[in-house]
Amino acid sequence: MLKYYNYDIVFQEIPNEVTLAVNITNCPNRCSGCHSKHLQQDIGIALNEDEVIRLIEKYDSAITCFCFMGGDSAPHKIAELAQFIQSKYSKLKVGWYSGCSTLPDNFKNTAFRYIKLGAYVAEFGNLKSKHSNQQLFEVMQNGVMKDISYQFRS
Repeated sequence: MLKYYNYDIVFQEIPNEVTLAVNITNCPNRCSGCHSKHLQQDIGIALNEDEVIRLIEKYDSAITCFCFMGGDSAPHKIAELAQFIQSKYSKLKVGWYSGCSTLPDNFKNTAFRYIKLGAYVAEFGNLKSKHSNQQLFEVMQNGVMKDISYQFRS
């Protein structure tokens, strides 16, 4: 079961978007230097279609993007929820921050507008660093992923 710990409205995770960032728990990655170790635990509130609706409708007029922060333990469930969001809220963009370096096999990325890939590695830095191993992609309608990481490095 997919669960989340908390959420916040953020302005820096996705360029030019007001994003409802939902922190998914049960992270399997165990990145060295993880700043949110509590998200490695299987804790929190069930994240299903009803809960997604509740969150979006609470902030609907204030947000332009819904972003799953994590979810690598259930990526196909994240993709299903992204598809649900797109079918119900077509103007709302959907993002996913994954700590994995690649998408899983048979992963449908077309419900997403943005996908971040890559674990945090301290010596490479985050997306703002030109040496970062992380990349943020804009997903085109045909599923092609365009690297837009440069937008973090002004």
